[in-house]
Amino acid sequence: MSRIENEKKLLSQMIRLYCRRKLKAEVMPEAYAELLTYAHRRLDACRFGEGKPTCKRCTVHCYGRAKREDIRRVMRWCGPRMMLYHPLAAWRHLFDLHR
Repeated sequence: MSRIENEKKLLSQMIRLYCRRKLKAEVMPEAYAELLTYAHRRLDACRFGEGKPTCKRCTVHCYGRAKREDIRRVMRWCGPRMMLYHPLAAWRHLFDLHR
């Protein structure tokens, strides 16, 4: 699987986890479905392509200000919980942060 595809999968897992556990929503709210679609579009358009660093280490802000705050809130909440719900994805991401 390509790096971009891995990032998309990780974002999907994080947003779904946030909606299920934090928002207690059975179905993903429309605003978060739009955020996920937006994030996938931004990943598709990433200027770094397969050489893309993790979002935390990236030098280019590819999200608009409002969406950046939304995704930051999701990532901040999900980060510590990923080890419980998606441990393999969390380990891959942690390893990638230090590359």
